[in-house]
Amino acid sequence: MTPDQLAARRSRALDAAVAAGRDLGLAVTDATVLHDVFSVVVHLAPAPVVVRVPTVLPSYADPDTQAARQRAELDVVTWLAEQGSPVIPPSPLVPAEPVRRDGFSMTFWQFVEQDNSVEPDFVHNSRLVVDLHAALREYPGDLPFLSAAEPRFVTEGLAALEARPDLIDPADLDRALREWEILEPVVRSRAVFEAEFPGIDFQPIHGDAPAVNIVAASHGRLYSDFELVTLGPVEWDVAALGPECEAAYNSAARQRGLRQLDERVLRFVNAVGMSRSVACLALVPQLPMLAEAVEPAIEQWRTTPFAGGLRD
Repeated sequence: MTPDQLAARRSRALDAAVAAGRDLGLAVTDATVLHDVFSVVVHLAPAPVVVRVPTVLPSYADPDTQAARQRAELDVVTWLAEQGSPVIPPSPLVPAEPVRRDGFSMTFWQFVEQDNSVEPDFVHNSRLVVDLHAALREYPGDLPFLSAAEPRFVTEGLAALEARPDLIDPADLDRALREWEILEPVVRSRAVFEAEFPGIDFQPIHGDAPAVNIVAASHGRLYSDFELVTLGPVEWDVAALGPECEAAYNSAARQRGLRQLDERVLRFVNAVGMSRSVACLALVPQLPMLAEAVEPAIEQWRTTPFAGGLRD
C-alpha cells in the first residue's frame, strides 16, 4: 500500500470508531489516534474510552471470525478484572461486545493514563507473567487449543510467499516450508502435542508476549492486549524473550510453587514463533513497515536449529 492508501485506511478506521462510539451514546469531540500498526487504536476523547480497530488481517479473517476472537478476549479480561487482576478492562460505558461498523469489527476499552517515564523492563515483566498465569489457571471458560499460533495464517502466508521472491530469499522460504511441515501438526492438534511433549499441562494463557504487553499506568502496571488468548503451555507466553526473561519467569514460578519452563517446549514454541515471523512477510503489501521490522527475527532464525530441534 502507498502512504496515501495507508492514511486513507487509518482515516476510515478513525471515522468508524467515532461513529460507533457516538451510536453507543458516547460524547466524542476530540478523537485521537494513539497507535496504528496492525490495529488503529483511537481515544474517543473526551470520553475515557479507547477503541481498537483491527486493520491488517489475513484474507480469511472475516467479521464473524474477528468477532469470535474478540468475544473471547472481552470475556477473559472481564473475568480477570472481576477477580481483581491488574488489567486494562473493557469500557464500563458500553456493552462488552464487539461492534461492527463500516466493515470493521472493533472493541471498546477503558482509557488509562500511561506513565511514559517508566522504561520497559521485560525481565521484570516476565516475573509478573507468572502472576497472570496463576490467575488465568482458574478461568472457567472454554478456549481453543493454541489458536494464538494461527496455523492457517502461517500455512497460507508461506504459500503466498512462493510468488513473492522480492519479499523473501527462496532458500529461506524453502527452510520455512520444510520446518512448518514438522511444526504444523503439533500446533494444530492437542493430541499430537501431548504425544510429543508428555506431561506438559495446558491452561489459559495470554497468547501474545504478555511481558511486552504490560502497560505502565499512573497507578501501576496493567496487563493488556489479550487478542490472542488461548489454551496452551505457559512456554508460549515466554517465547522469543531470551534467557534472562526465561530465568526471571522460572525464579518467580519457583517462589509460587508453579511449574517452571520446559526447555524442549521452549525450543518448539520459539520455532513456531519464527514460522509466524516469516509468514508475516505476506502482510507486507498491507503494512510495508513489516519488511524491515521482521528482518532481525529472520536473521536470528537463520542461526537456530532446524524446527527448534524437534526432529534431528
